Amino acid sequence: MPYEPVLLANIYKKDSHTLAVYEAGGGYRSLRRVLKGTSPADLVRMIRESGLRGRGGAGFPTGLKWSFLPKDHPGPIYFCVNADESEPGTIVNRVQMEADPHQVLEGIILSCYATRASTAYIYMRWEYAQCLKRMQAAIDESYAAGYLGQNILGSGYSLDVYIHRGAAAYVCGEETGLIESIEGKRAWPRIKPPFPAVEGLFRKPTVVNNIETVSCVKHIVDRGVAWFKSIGRPPEPGNPADPGSFGPKLFGLSGHVNRPGCYEAPLGIPLRQLVEECGGGVWKGRKAKAAIPGGLSTGVLTEAEFDTCLDFAEPMHAGCLGLGTGCVTVFDETYSMVDLLYNACRFFAHESCGQCTPCREGTRWALQMISRIKAGQGRLKDLELLAEIGNSIGALPGTTICGLADGAGWLIKTVLRKFPEELEQYIKRTNAQGYSRCEPAVAMTANNHG
Repeated sequence: MPYEPVLLANIYKKDSHTLAVYEAGGGYRSLRRVLKGTSPADLVRMIRESGLRGRGGAGFPTGLKWSFLPKDHPGPIYFCVNADESEPGTIVNRVQMEADPHQVLEGIILSCYATRASTAYIYMRWEYAQCLKRMQAAIDESYAAGYLGQNILGSGYSLDVYIHRGAAAYVCGEETGLIESIEGKRAWPRIKPPFPAVEGLFRKPTVVNNIETVSCVKHIVDRGVAWFKSIGRPPEPGNPADPGSFGPKLFGLSGHVNRPGCYEAPLGIPLRQLVEECGGGVWKGRKAKAAIPGGLSTGVLTEAEFDTCLDFAEPMHAGCLGLGTGCVTVFDETYSMVDLLYNACRFFAHESCGQCTPCREGTRWALQMISRIKAGQGRLKDLELLAEIGNSIGALPGTTICGLADGAGWLIKTVLRKFPEELEQYIKRTNAQGYSRCEPAVAMTANNHG
C-alpha cells in the first residue's frame, strides 16, 4: 500500500517519546508559526475548511464543533481530550500516547489556542499506566521548554494541561459523561441541550475532542488544508448529509489475523485491503467469516461485505452504525456468532450506567436471553425478543440520553439480520425438545448457563 505514515511517522525512532527527538523532527514548529501570526478565528476556519471529522467515533466535523463556542464569553473555556478508549478492540490512542506524546500535546495546544481555552484536561483510562508516564513526562518537558504555562513563547497566550485518570467506564467515552467524571461525579451523561460548547465542564463552555483528532490538527497546520483533503474520500454524490471523509486514519486490527496491530492508512481504505495487506490475512489459513469495522457498537460485516470502504459513510450502507473508532476485529470461519452476541451483551450490560431504564433493563434482558441460548435452553422466540430489544433502545429511537444503548442494539440487530440461519440452527441443535416453545421462560438469569 503506497502511503507515507504521518500520525505514526515517529513511533519507530529511538526515544520517540522525548522532546529532543520530537523537536529534531520539526516538532512544535507549527505551534511557533501559529503563535506568531495566526489568530484563533483563522485557525478555526482552517480546520473547518479541512473537513476534519472527529476520530473518536461520531465523526462530527471538528471545526464546526469549535465554532459553536460563544464568541463573546469572558472565560474560562475548557478543552477536554478523550483518551479513555474503552471500546473493545480499540488501541490506537494508546499507541500515540506511548510512542509520540509530544505530537498529541502539540495538537492539544494548537486546538486550545484555536478555541481560546485556558485549561485542558486529558481524560485517561486507569489501566494506561505507560501512557500516563509518557504523557506526564511530555507535559513536564513542555512546561520547562516554554510550550506550556504562562505567556507561551512570548505570545501572550497561556495554557495549563492536566491529566485526569478515569476508572475505565465505557460511558465516559460520551462527552458529557466524561465531563461529569472530571467534575468528580458519577459519570451519568447529561441531557442536552445545553451542549458542552455552551455549558460543559464546571458549567463553562467546553470542547471535547479525541486524541487522534487533535493530532490531525497539528498536521493540518503543518502541511495545509489542500494536503489533508488530498487524502481520503470526497462527499458521496447526492448525499447532503455526508461532508466527506478526509485525511489519514489510524486503524486498530485485532482478532483472527496474522499481524494484529495499529496501522495508518487513508480514510476509505477497503476492509479487505486492510485485512490482507496490513494484517497479513486471516490466521491459520482459514477464511474470514465476519468483522466488526470500528468497535462493538458499529455492528458486524459479513465476509461478503469486506469490500466496504472504511470511511464515515460507506459502513452505514452495509447496515453498520458508522465507522466508529476504526478499530477492526476479524472473526474466522470457526467463530460462533452466539459467542459474539454473548460477549457483546455481557459487555454492554456491565457498562450501562443505569440512568436510562430502556438501556439498563434492555441490555440486562438481552444478556439473560443470550445466556440461556448459549446454555442450550434457547427458543426461536428469543431471537424475536432480542430483535425487539435492539430496535427499542437507544438515543436514535429516542429512549435514552446517550448512545451506549444504540451500540448495544446495533450489534444485536446486525448479527440477527446477517446470521439468522446460524443462530436458529444453534438453538434447534442445543434445545431440540424446547426450541419452539413460546410461553414465558423460567429463571432468566445470567447465571443459569452452568
